[in-house]
Amino acid sequence: MKSLNRTNFGSEQWLDYDNQHIWHPYSRIDRLDKNYPVVSARHCSIKLADGRVLVDGMSSWWAVIHGYNHPHIVSAIQEQATKLCHVMFGGFTHQPAIELGKKLIDITPKNLQQVFFSDSGSVSIEVALKMAIQYQKCIGENKKNKFLTIRGGYHGDTFGAMSVCDPVTGMHTLFSNTIQEQIFSDKPKISYNSKWDQISFKLFEKEFNEHKGELAGIVLEPIVQGAGGMWFYHPEFLREVNRLLKNESTLLIIDEIATGFGRTGKMFGVDHSDITPDIMCLGKALTGGHLSLAATLTSNEVSQTISQKGIKTFMHGPTFMANPLACAAALASLNLLDELNWEANVARIEKQLNNELADASNLKPVKDVRVLGAIGVVEVNKDVDLGKAIKFFVNKNVWIRPFKNLIYLMPPYIIGENQLSRLSSALIEAIKNNEI
Repeated sequence: MKSLNRTNFGSEQWLDYDNQHIWHPYSRIDRLDKNYPVVSARHCSIKLADGRVLVDGMSSWWAVIHGYNHPHIVSAIQEQATKLCHVMFGGFTHQPAIELGKKLIDITPKNLQQVFFSDSGSVSIEVALKMAIQYQKCIGENKKNKFLTIRGGYHGDTFGAMSVCDPVTGMHTLFSNTIQEQIFSDKPKISYNSKWDQISFKLFEKEFNEHKGELAGIVLEPIVQGAGGMWFYHPEFLREVNRLLKNESTLLIIDEIATGFGRTGKMFGVDHSDITPDIMCLGKALTGGHLSLAATLTSNEVSQTISQKGIKTFMHGPTFMANPLACAAALASLNLLDELNWEANVARIEKQLNNELADASNLKPVKDVRVLGAIGVVEVNKDVDLGKAIKFFVNKNVWIRPFKNLIYLMPPYIIGENQLSRLSSALIEAIKNNEI
């Protein structure tokens, strides 16, 4: 094959090479549909190599909450790069990590006092699961090495994370005979805005009581189940789980990777229920989507028990743990949340999505429409033809990437009214014209 000319990026030659050699998420090599070549992105827009500009409705899988290439975050990365791009975290520390740790401890529930940094959301879940199991061993609960969760959940693609994803409707059934078998209960049936019915918690309580002698932890996405189905459940469910664990050694692990940093209208999903988890996982929007970074926070009880009993060492240590560039980006992103009145922006987006997606409820293919914070979901009756839908949306100069039978919007918080209307309109038009 001829050498690739960088000035001609976006040509068929480049795309053919990508198609034959570069694996993309949840895809095959030699795909039928080629990927769209991106040359730049700014604010809420993604520019393709052919000059087309797409309004972004995905925040690059929910991470780019301040828009692309935000000058404040870019400047923080550039400044940090002149001082320290990376250093191993074993034996060393640095100011960006300490500052970020303090900031996260300040804004999360008060009982969370220790921070473990890692590379991605999936790894932060692995860290949480290992923390819970090691904690149980330290207190003599050697049989407690499993986890209870609810169906419809998604926690990542690594092996521990896969084990607590939905075993039937999730993306990991291929590996079901390889991964650890966990305990699953039905997802909460009472939706976010419905009247709470205590009976709906009885099955979960029954599962817990039957298995509590083997449960190291309960793993839950708070209020919003993300890639597992975009279901918004009642805040009382979390309160009941919290009460259930009050006098138990089983730990509550909350996965805030998708819900953290304002996406649901609260800083964190647990804030809808005012509960205090034993372990909290953060990722995605932590750096405003500019670099990969995750964090697992835990309590003094968990951290001190692990540090003072057994081998007295927590057995995990990523090579790029607390990368200074990523920590600097995260600090800049959190500062922007403080400065840009994210709550007003998310409330504005929620109101507009409620108004503009309401029409979808009357369309025959639509099963349900739901909105919470800066999340708008249209659930249809059958799985979307992904290739067909994406082509339609790109031709409408918007970027919407459905998943299974869900067409959803999670735009950056800075998106303007007109841009958001273009996304909503394209979504409804796709359904009306059977372009899904």
